[in-house]
Amino acid sequence: MRTTARRAGQAVKKAAQKTARKTGRMQASREPAPAAAPDDAKAERRRRLLASNLTELAIEFRTDKWGVHKYTPHYERHLEHLRRESFTLLELGIGGYKKRRRSGASMKMWRWFFPRATIVGLDIEDKTWLTRGHIHAYLGDQTDPEVLQRIIDEHGAPMVVIDDGSHIPAHVRESFRILFPLLPDGAIYCIEDTQTSYWPAWGGQLDPRAPGTSMDLVKDLVDGLNHEEFLVEGYEPTYTDQWVRAVHCYHNLVVIEKGDNREGTNRDSVAHELYGASELPEA
Repeated sequence: MRTTARRAGQAVKKAAQKTARKTGRMQASREPAPAAAPDDAKAERRRRLLASNLTELAIEFRTDKWGVHKYTPHYERHLEHLRRESFTLLELGIGGYKKRRRSGASMKMWRWFFPRATIVGLDIEDKTWLTRGHIHAYLGDQTDPEVLQRIIDEHGAPMVVIDDGSHIPAHVRESFRILFPLLPDGAIYCIEDTQTSYWPAWGGQLDPRAPGTSMDLVKDLVDGLNHEEFLVEGYEPTYTDQWVRAVHCYHNLVVIEKGDNREGTNRDSVAHELYGASELPEA
């Protein structure tokens, strides 16, 4: 009898232990997983940002290149081929004015879209406190040849220039005049907010065909693409005639490609006489 009772007690004890183990496993499965360590969260954010497209990065860092404007899809189209390359990107105008929390949003966007690039910003307000790692901020005027040359001396000629500076047409034109000849073959020069060409308060003109605006510069560049077809006697091609390879125009954004634009022409053999069945329309 005592043996039977002992065995029964042992059986009850084993059953209780088995139930406790099972209950413990069930409770463990219901408990939330431990929070990721700070290093793990940082690594996960890095992976997410490096995998993001440019619009997602613009939203992440709250730059107006998406939202107020719709620039990021155009930028991605023209700059995607540089995403894994080492080069210098220069942005004229850092943004945020004197508000630290809002400053440098687009530079941070560029830094994650181009993880191997050097991102340089120039602003007339002191934003040099943004300098860290791949990002370098300079204090200066976008039309000052000395500060622009110093940036090139210290970081190399930029492969990409983003003019998001004052948006005053005279400044836009002068920055382009200084910088474009200094850029390497294959460089991309972008001008934002060209709507100021039509706003007198910003130095623009009511007449869309008025000379001296940012868009007037762009229209000259488009004509220059075909400089080899001009019949103007004694015409001498300008630097941009010969070295602007393409001009892409979007709403308030212009993207200019640098490259050799001396392709040759059949002008002399066909320009002076209309051939074929077509007839010129009557005046």
